[in-house]
Amino acid sequence: MLDMLVTRIKAAPLRGKRRLVAVVGPPASGKSTLAEALAAADPSFRMVPMDGFHLDNDLLRDRDLLHRKGAPETFDVRGFLHLVSRLAQDDEVIYPIFNRKLDRAIAGAGVVGPTTETVIVEGNYLLLDRPGWRDLAALWDLSIRLGVPAETLETRLMQRWLDHGFSAEEAAHKVYQNDMINAQAVIADALPADISLTPDDLKQT
Repeated sequence: MLDMLVTRIKAAPLRGKRRLVAVVGPPASGKSTLAEALAAADPSFRMVPMDGFHLDNDLLRDRDLLHRKGAPETFDVRGFLHLVSRLAQDDEVIYPIFNRKLDRAIAGAGVVGPTTETVIVEGNYLLLDRPGWRDLAALWDLSIRLGVPAETLETRLMQRWLDHGFSAEEAAHKVYQNDMINAQAVIADALPADISLTPDDLKQT
C-alpha cells in the first residue's frame, strides 16, 4: 500500500514548484503515522503538520475556547492557508511546530528547503467544507483521506488520554465533549478526496 501511495504521489501533476499532498482524517485515525511513513519513503518528501497553527492557550482561554482545543475554530486557518500557499512556491519555508509536552506551538521550529519536492501535509481539517478551510482544497495536488469507524476512534482516543495520565472519567470527558465532536465535523463536512483508505488498507502499509 505504501509503495502504491508513493507512486500515486509522484504521478500527481504539479500546480506549483512543489507537490502538495494532504493526509486528512479524524483525531486518532492514524494520519500522523501514515504521513510520517510517506515522508520517510523518499528523500525528496517532507511532512508538515497542521498542528503548529493551534491558537495559544492564553488566547483560547480569553475566547472561552480552551475546552474545545482542537476544534476548527481553535486554529489560525488564515495563517495556515498562507503557509500552504508558500509551500507550493517558495524555495525555503519556515513553519511552526506544535510541542505536545509544552502544549504550545513553537514558532520557526521547522523548515522546508529547496531540495524538498513533495510536502506531505497532515491534519484533521485539510478537506473541511467550512469558511476559510475550504480554500485549502484547491491547493492540494493529491488528497488522501483515512476513514475509521467511530468505535475505533473512541477506543484509541480514550487510550491516548489515559496514556497522558488522565483518569478514566477525565479521559471520557475529553473524548465525548471535544474529540468526537471534532471527528464528526471532519466526517460530516468533508470535501471529496482523491484517495480514501480504510483501516484494512493501512494494515498493508
